[in-house]
Amino acid sequence: MPKYFTLPENISGDTIQLDEETSLHLSRVLRCGIGDKITVGDGSDIDYDCEIADITKKCVTAKILDKHLNLNEPSVKITLYQGLPKGDKMELIIQKCVEIGVCGIIPVKTARSIVNWDKKADKKIERWNKIAKSAAEQCGRGKIPAVGEIMTFKQAVEDSKKYSGRLIPYENEQKSGLKQFCDNFTGESIAVFIGPEGGFSPEEIELARQSGILPVTLGKRILRTETAGLVTAVILLHRLEDEE
Repeated sequence: MPKYFTLPENISGDTIQLDEETSLHLSRVLRCGIGDKITVGDGSDIDYDCEIADITKKCVTAKILDKHLNLNEPSVKITLYQGLPKGDKMELIIQKCVEIGVCGIIPVKTARSIVNWDKKADKKIERWNKIAKSAAEQCGRGKIPAVGEIMTFKQAVEDSKKYSGRLIPYENEQKSGLKQFCDNFTGESIAVFIGPEGGFSPEEIELARQSGILPVTLGKRILRTETAGLVTAVILLHRLEDEE
């Protein structure tokens, strides 16, 4: 069944009112009708199996048939601090990282970030959150990972102190890898720093080290910015969730 998210206040008794954008998608794109089944999530790990009771292009009313706990959220919460990349790469990064289980994405303006979205940051963040929502619906997540406000690298380093573990893939690191990190990790949340196309500056790496963020190698091959975060998160989730 296709899945959609709604705000808790749209759920009343045994009915759910879906917003105009979702209603338009159901009526015009999927061409759903009365009696068709959908799943609706409330964004807090509760899913509702529903049947469409009334449908127009502006409003779909769904009748709740059953509700259950969504078990698709990872036990280890990964937040990606992503150096701002060029073009539309951020959209791809958000979409794929949400699909594989990342729980939050923070855009970071670094020393080697080429783009400057200061004047249209709000519109960018709004679009990125829509992409995160769509990806979360597509892959059946229990929550919608949030894309936060753009931070400087220094702000991101300070913000990351709330996580149990912190790491920063770095092409010049030769010793510590993800295996060593996972072998010594016992917490529930991880901050992962990924640089833009030009990587992190030596000064940024040194600031990260001084703050306790662990530089790690991802192997012999240097990955693109749109690949590095995805690969890091997949490896971390695979190793740490398999050990439960």
